[in-house]
Amino acid sequence: MAKHLILGIATLLLFVANIFFGAVHLPASEVLAALTGSTGDDGAVSFIVLGSRLPQAVTAMLAGAGLGVSGLLLQTAFRNPLAGPSVLGISSGASLGVALVMLFMGGTLTVGSMSLAGNAAVVGGALAGSMAIMALLIALSSIVRNDLMLLITGIMIGYLTSSVVTLLSSLSTAQGVHGYVMWGMGTFGDVAPGQLPWFASITIAGLILSLLLAKPLNLLLLGDNYARNLGVRVVAVRNLLLLATGLLTGVITAYCGPLAFIGMAVPHVARFYYRTDNHWVLIPATMLTGAVVALGCNVVSTIPDNTIIPINALTAIIGVPIILTVILRRR
Repeated sequence: MAKHLILGIATLLLFVANIFFGAVHLPASEVLAALTGSTGDDGAVSFIVLGSRLPQAVTAMLAGAGLGVSGLLLQTAFRNPLAGPSVLGISSGASLGVALVMLFMGGTLTVGSMSLAGNAAVVGGALAGSMAIMALLIALSSIVRNDLMLLITGIMIGYLTSSVVTLLSSLSTAQGVHGYVMWGMGTFGDVAPGQLPWFASITIAGLILSLLLAKPLNLLLLGDNYARNLGVRVVAVRNLLLLATGLLTGVITAYCGPLAFIGMAVPHVARFYYRTDNHWVLIPATMLTGAVVALGCNVVSTIPDNTIIPINALTAIIGVPIILTVILRRR
């Protein structure tokens, strides 16, 4: 409990730091006035604090928790320390959906009589792409019974989607390619206040589903055959796991871009800190650790005046040393 408390305090402090610090310097008194609704006629300060920084902090916290848990579930299910949301191709599916919208459809997504443009089209394309890959993986899981083979299948799907994205980039306009590259850098600032309840609801639903998988995941650590003898339906658990990771990765990638290394590195930080494989402990720990990492990256990204460092540049700096350490320790 003491370690949970430490991580909880760190999450709270970084959440507050995200609200008080940003690309635009604001005195602490003005930030407090905006939070209490006593800014008077100064709508600019209220917009920066309540319309930008607060949704961004909530998005970073939920995105870090969701991606971290997704990585933990996949690493446990496939018994591979390098598994992550991007390995199964779910992130690649979201990237392909965005590429189709930006590079092929000119930034407009049309389905029947309904048409979406701008950020809504990007989000719709990413969700459609990630859900399509997730549905394909769930269908293949009933055919491919071996976890390693399913993992390799996901990697091949990722390679295929990357090839299609490259082809679309070569045929697109410079403006379309620029927009796609900017989306791929990652950001927590694209969730508008009106979209935040929907984003938060889906992410929290995925986190709750992950918690419900803690007991069967603990049994799967003992081996599939042992888990079956104890009444665990291994294929059903795997499908629920794919559903949870698909929901989390899909909605987070749709709004924040393909964030690298959080899902792969954060579970190892939680394991090292807690020294346990018990998922009743690890899942909440990974949520808090992911939230701390994402909130910390978001604060650092706004340190330069009037500019923002891409989130993926910071997650790689944190994630690569952790992954290399895991590889070297396990040889």
